[in-house]
Amino acid sequence: MKRILLPAGGAILATGLLAAGLASTAQAADTYSADELAGQAKAAEILDFWTKSDNAALKQAVAFNPDALEVQKISSGGGYTSDTKPGSTAPIGEEKKVAAKVQNVNLPKTIGKVFFEGTDGKLYWCSGTSIQSQYRNLVATAGHCVYDIGGNDEVVSKWVFVPGYYQGKAPFGIYVGKQAFTHYDFDVYEDFDRDYAFVTVYDGIGGVAYAHDKVTYEQYRDAAAKGEAVDTKRTEVSKDEFDKAQNTPNKVYYDVELGKGSSEAGPDKPGSVVDRVEVTKAVYDQAVTDKKVGRGQGFIFGDPVVENVDKATWESYTGKGTKSAGADQFGNYTITHYYVQQWYVPGTSTKYYRIDYYVVSHKVRSIGRLGDVVGGQGFAWNQPSGKYVRTFGYPYGPHLDGNKPFTGVTPKWCYGKTAKKALLIPSKKVEEQQSMKCTVTAGYDGGPWLYKYSNAKRLGYVNGVTSLIADTDGNKRYDTITSAYFDGETNVVYQAAAKAWSGKLIP
Repeated sequence: MKRILLPAGGAILATGLLAAGLASTAQAADTYSADELAGQAKAAEILDFWTKSDNAALKQAVAFNPDALEVQKISSGGGYTSDTKPGSTAPIGEEKKVAAKVQNVNLPKTIGKVFFEGTDGKLYWCSGTSIQSQYRNLVATAGHCVYDIGGNDEVVSKWVFVPGYYQGKAPFGIYVGKQAFTHYDFDVYEDFDRDYAFVTVYDGIGGVAYAHDKVTYEQYRDAAAKGEAVDTKRTEVSKDEFDKAQNTPNKVYYDVELGKGSSEAGPDKPGSVVDRVEVTKAVYDQAVTDKKVGRGQGFIFGDPVVENVDKATWESYTGKGTKSAGADQFGNYTITHYYVQQWYVPGTSTKYYRIDYYVVSHKVRSIGRLGDVVGGQGFAWNQPSGKYVRTFGYPYGPHLDGNKPFTGVTPKWCYGKTAKKALLIPSKKVEEQQSMKCTVTAGYDGGPWLYKYSNAKRLGYVNGVTSLIADTDGNKRYDTITSAYFDGETNVVYQAAAKAWSGKLIP
C-alpha cells in the first residue's frame, strides 16, 4: 500500500517481543478512527425524528450526490500489493434455498438504505449492508456516507440504517447508529483509497403501532386540547344504567341514540332522557353564564371538545364548531365543539351507550439485533483482483447528460470481474481503488461488493463498498463504479468495529 501507519513517538523497548506487541497495538489504534454517532438519549431523539408522521423524514430524503464526489479524471495504474495474507470472516446464517434460473438474482436480505442529515441540513441516503460482527450489530457502507467530506473532520447527523427499505416502509426495523469506524486517512485526509466505514447500531426498532390507553374524561379532554391523538369507543348498555348516570358527574360517559318518534321535552317530563346537542360558542357561553338557555333545557353538557382534523376537513368545515386560526406549531388543525343538554321523550328503538375515552400513543418495540433479524454478510480482505463480484445498491441520481433511468425505490445489482489494474484519481487521492463496469448512478454508493455470492443462500463476503461512480469514456453516462481495496489495514478497522458493543435502544 502507499502508506503504512506507524505509532508516533515512544521509546524502543529492550525486550523485542514486548516491543512488537506494543507496536502492534499502537499501530492498530493509529490505523482507525472511532467516532460516536449517538448516545442512547440522542438515539431516541433520532428515532423519533425519522419515524414520526408515518416515517415522513425517510420519504423526504434523496440520494447523496454532492459536487465533491464528481470525478474529473480517471486512469489505470499498476496492480495491487497485498500487505498481509488473504483472509475472510464467514457470514451470519443462511437464507432458505430458493429455486431460481441462472439469470435471476435473489436479493440479499441484508442490504438497505443508510439515512442521515448532511451538514447542509438536508436529508440524504446511501446504500449499505449488514455484516458479520461479534454482537451482530454492524453495517458496512462508504466512508462518505458517514463522515462529512467538507473538510471539517466530523460525522454526519441522525444516522440510521433501514434494511429492505421500500417507499417509506421499514419491514425489518430501523437501526440507529451508535459508533462509526473508518480508516484514519479517510477521517483526517479524506483519502478515498480508504472510503469505507463500519457502523455499530443499536437493536432494531420495529412494530410501530398505535396503542389505545384508556383514560378519564378529564384526561381525554386535556390531551385533545394539547393536540394529542384521542379516540372514543361506545358500548351499548341498558336504559337503567344510562338513567342512573344522568344526575352524576359520570353522565359524560354516556350517550343516547334516539329512535323513531322521539320528541323534545323538558327536564321534568316523566321518562325523558337527556342528550347532548351541538351549539355555537356564543350559545354555549350564554349557557355558562345563565346556567340555562331557551326553555330551561339548555344546561351545558361537559366542557368543549377539541377535535384534531386534517387540513382538507378544516378548510371545508361549515358546522357550529369553532375552527382554529390555522395549523399550530406541530401542524395540527383543530375544531372545537360546544354542547348543551336537551331532554327528549325517547321513541322506539332508542339505544343507550357507555363511552370509553382513550389517548392514542405511538409505541415501538425492540425487535432484536440486526444480524439476528436479517443476517450479515461475511468479510474478506487481500483478495486477488480480476475476480467476479456481485454488487448491490439503490441507484437514483441522473447521469451527467440528465437522463434519470433509476427511481431509487428498489435495489439493483451488477455482476462482473474487478479490473486487474488499480485506478488513479488524483482529485480524490486515489492510487489503488478497484473498479468494475456498472452503469448505475448516485445512491448506489455505499452498497456492498460481494465476493463468492451464493444466490441460494443470499450471502457472500463484503470485499468492497461502492465509493465513486465514474464516466470513463466521456459520453456523459456513468459506466464504472469504484471501491477501496480491502487490505490488511481495512481488516484492522473492521475488527475494531466488529468487537464493539452497542446494546438496546428500548429495554
